[in-house]
Amino acid sequence: MRDGDVAAAERWFVDHGLPYFVDDLREGVAHGLRRGRITTVLAAAAVIGLVAGVVVGASLGAASGVGAGMTTGGLVLALYAVVTLRAWLIVGWAVRRALASLGLALPLVTRALPLLLLFITFLFINAEVWQVAASLDGGVLWVTVLLFAGFAVGFLLTRLPEELDDVDQEVEADQLVAACAGTPLEAAAQRLAARVDRVGSVDARIMGLQRANLLLVLLVAQVVQVLLLAVAVFAFFILFGVVAMDPQVVSQWTGGPLETLSGPAGDWFGERLSIDLLRVSIFLAAFSGLYFTVYAVTDELYRQQFFSVVIRELERAVSARVAYRSLREADLGGLTPTE
Repeated sequence: MRDGDVAAAERWFVDHGLPYFVDDLREGVAHGLRRGRITTVLAAAAVIGLVAGVVVGASLGAASGVGAGMTTGGLVLALYAVVTLRAWLIVGWAVRRALASLGLALPLVTRALPLLLLFITFLFINAEVWQVAASLDGGVLWVTVLLFAGFAVGFLLTRLPEELDDVDQEVEADQLVAACAGTPLEAAAQRLAARVDRVGSVDARIMGLQRANLLLVLLVAQVVQVLLLAVAVFAFFILFGVVAMDPQVVSQWTGGPLETLSGPAGDWFGERLSIDLLRVSIFLAAFSGLYFTVYAVTDELYRQQFFSVVIRELERAVSARVAYRSLREADLGGLTPTE
């Protein structure tokens, strides 16, 4: 019976994007993160990225080569994370959580987007911006987008740990039972609560891979929100550019013939949708994504609305982890009660 309870609890953790809370899975991930293994993977990613960069750069130019090398190396690391580190379990749940919280992004949009669009639209109708965009080939533009994305992720990694400060805690008996209600760990939590009443609160602090798991959940959920907003900005500028930007004016700004994506004769939309418009829209959307990242993490109201929902689920999982440990151990010797 206990084995069945443990298996059900482990499935619950996995379904909620917390595979590192499962002892066996965490041990496998820790094995994949050994220094020798990581060094080998990083070296392989660097070599494959270098080869891809040289091949692409020889035919399309240095900038395209740099972009291809960075992308290929990143894909190798991402593949390793998905296969060995079980990242797809974390990403899958965080994406579902972020999509379910789209309604919470509306207040952010109504506060941040108008001011941002006023500023960005001024750049959009500026001749110098179009001249710069016209000079960006695909490789340079892609490297620029990757840099914006890297800055955004780096900023999140420095700020999101603050959101986890209140997750590590001591769990009282009533908190433990309430957190595990409706989960496969409910019965175990009730049994443990009786013992917790006698020895005090149970230490529920988490460290190492388990804390990294919580951080990854927050990171992916926020990245999905920002990505959706950046896509919305990109779509806005494509539509605005097609409607408002005269091709002759754009051609004068860029100082060269306008390369359009015209379809059949008489295709008004295709005739006004140019490569330069796509470049400008992508550049400004990537910049907007970085702006949204900073705004979302620093805006107190948004943090209360979005992160409070995710944090509550993470706090529930941390409490459930205590009950799960009780199933894996014969007595309280593995727990850390406080008098």
